Amino acid sequence: MTTLDEKFKALEADNAPGQEVRQNTGDINVIMRGEKLDGVPVDFSHGDVDAFPPIPGSDSAWKDGFNKGARQAYTEYRGAAEIRNGLAERLGKFTGRPIAADSELIITPGTQGAIFLALGATIDTGMKVAVVEPDYFANRKLVMFFGAEVVPIPLNYKGSKSENGPDINRIEDAFKSGTKVFVFSTPNNPTGLVYSKNTITEIAVLAATYDVTVIVDELYSRMLYSGEVYTHLRSCDVQPENLITIMGPSKTESLSGFRLGVAIGTPKLIDRMERLQAIVSLRAAGYNQAVLDTWFQEPSGWLENRIREHEAIRDELLKIFRAANIFTATPQAGSYLYPQLPPLSIDLYTFVRLLRYKANVIVTPGTEFEPACSDSFRLNFSQDYAAAVAATERIIKMIEMYRI
Repeated sequence: MTTLDEKFKALEADNAPGQEVRQNTGDINVIMRGEKLDGVPVDFSHGDVDAFPPIPGSDSAWKDGFNKGARQAYTEYRGAAEIRNGLAERLGKFTGRPIAADSELIITPGTQGAIFLALGATIDTGMKVAVVEPDYFANRKLVMFFGAEVVPIPLNYKGSKSENGPDINRIEDAFKSGTKVFVFSTPNNPTGLVYSKNTITEIAVLAATYDVTVIVDELYSRMLYSGEVYTHLRSCDVQPENLITIMGPSKTESLSGFRLGVAIGTPKLIDRMERLQAIVSLRAAGYNQAVLDTWFQEPSGWLENRIREHEAIRDELLKIFRAANIFTATPQAGSYLYPQLPPLSIDLYTFVRLLRYKANVIVTPGTEFEPACSDSFRLNFSQDYAAAVAATERIIKMIEMYRI
């Protein structure tokens, strides 16, 4: 049985995005080679909302919420009804199936809050939960925190487009052996892989067949690059009895600072999530909920332009990594790259610390997304174009200093 200390150890935060100040640099001079590399500091652990400002009008929308006073500050635990009504209509069209605003949708404190509530509403101590690796770091950590058993599902992202995706045979084997919940992201965080229509359909059929609850994180499903097609699991003809779809205005819209998320799901599970939210945070921040009125209602061409700008940065950074013979999968969506380091004379954590101290560059180690992944790191390229390019060139210089 997992002890309380073990549960909290699973939530280790020292190497999580935004926590780089926890990384000790006291002994860094012993292994540092050459002089420090000059350049504008770039924090690749998250997107830069100065380089890519939030949706136009989001600030005035927030102020409108503030001006409504108590009516907006103290909404229902699952969110203001008038905001949910608008969201249900827009998200229903986007995801391919109608949404009942009163029973199938909850507004949460960010998608991180939605993941916590979804897992808290579906898993119990000792339960088997399938988790894709690599995938968003909170999934595995929360499954362990809630006392469940992690059943890893390997993700292939290094092959051809037709070969990539989770191992369907491993998924079915997990379901056959008693796994009751399956959690994953598509587009995948950290690789940017988009699950194909066939893969999504197979997951839906298997979950329905074996009565498995599915929690799918679709946070980056709006930022699809040229020629990519997206399939929402909730749009499939065959549906698992219990399904939760998580979305939110975050990196794509540069609204992550408002901490807003949305979960769409089976009424029984949404009700459980509301009950849990009522004692964890009461509700998503009341005034902030008003910002959701700008989501999916951006000015004409705004999203298309944002995607073009990100695709240009993605392509340039890929060119730099590949010129240095650094394997990096091409993300189909989102704003993450997941380069694989060549053999180095130092370990991954030391390399990450050196990048911050010597090159003014912050990245997230791959072990956050897959415990055994000690040769990769993630970077969010939603940055100023010139700064991102210069920082990536400094990363390459650092790799060459320590390459075996």
